[in-house]
Amino acid sequence: MNKSITRQILNLIGLAGVLIVNGLANVLPLNNLSTGEISDRFEVFFVPAGYVFSIWGLIYLGLIGFGIYQALPSQRENPRLVKVGYWFLVSCLANIAWLFCWHYELFPFSLVMMVILLLSLITIYLRLDIGRARVSTAETWFVNVPFSLYLGWITVATIANVTSLLDYYGWDGWGISAQIWAVIMLAAAGLISAIMSLTRADIVYSLVIIWAVVGIAVKHSSEPLVSMAAWITAVFVLVMIIAGVWRSKSRQANHAAL
Repeated sequence: MNKSITRQILNLIGLAGVLIVNGLANVLPLNNLSTGEISDRFEVFFVPAGYVFSIWGLIYLGLIGFGIYQALPSQRENPRLVKVGYWFLVSCLANIAWLFCWHYELFPFSLVMMVILLLSLITIYLRLDIGRARVSTAETWFVNVPFSLYLGWITVATIANVTSLLDYYGWDGWGISAQIWAVIMLAAAGLISAIMSLTRADIVYSLVIIWAVVGIAVKHSSEPLVSMAAWITAVFVLVMIIAGVWRSKSRQANHAAL
């Protein structure tokens, strides 16, 4: 069998596995515990309101679009998709493994799986050269947008996973209050988003960060420091989106003038 066909089929199998296991995690649920129920056990501030997790529906819709698009015969030898290789399959396996680790309360291993998922998505993002490579409208919507969404959310989820694990082990934060640590984590998320905006002009990635931090502000409205920091982060990220788009258009104008 042609290597490209094998890759296309394995990507579809991996995606199907992710969708099935995520469905079972919510329907059964796995270990008789829902994902949110476990998350609520941890007394951390870098966790958004429940409605924010509805973004998974959009992420999976995007991934289904990618799965179908990459499986088309016309995309078999698409250079960008060939570069992705089997990293999408790796991300699917890490996603599935994370769910089992999380639901069965193997929290240290859940962080390992989350980091593998994050690294695989970063690898895909860089190989696709999102935000720099010129692509068709179809590739923008069926390749770039799904992975910008996914990477944006997993960036937030990784930070949340780290804070939850530290809480699980009873870490005292070196004497720094949980609220201050939340502000530090929000600043980190804002900085990462700013870098993505200024270097890639990736609006989708940054909008995911805004969605998440606004959710944090809503959930922790009773904590003025955390809530205010979250709102400030959201505004900062929005400003960076505008700056990134302006910078990108200025570059394009300069290139056109040469």
